[in-house]
Amino acid sequence: MATGSGGAATEAPKIVWNERDKRFETEDKKAYLEYELRNGGKVMDITHTFVPSSKRGLGLASHLSVAAFNHAQSNKLSVIPTCSYISDTFVPRNPAWKSVLFSEDLKSSI
Repeated sequence: MATGSGGAATEAPKIVWNERDKRFETEDKKAYLEYELRNGGKVMDITHTFVPSSKRGLGLASHLSVAAFNHAQSNKLSVIPTCSYISDTFVPRNPAWKSVLFSEDLKSSI
């Protein structure tokens, strides 16, 4: 039985904000989350999340999503979950982030 005595597998991966390319990515750049800024830079539209098959099942998509949502929250941005992973998996599993989502009532004006 594992006791959590420490190992690289239990550590959260380092996620890097690549502002120029509008991405959050792993250090090796193989897994990433892409976004577009809308509404004068006040809204982050998360458009795509990608994790290569060799790295799936490690929670990388969730780590990327948390980094993006933390960034949005700390910069007072709202999030549009265009990416199906964000809308169908991440937000339902992490309902506390619903407070950061862009209001559906205003979506049609973007």
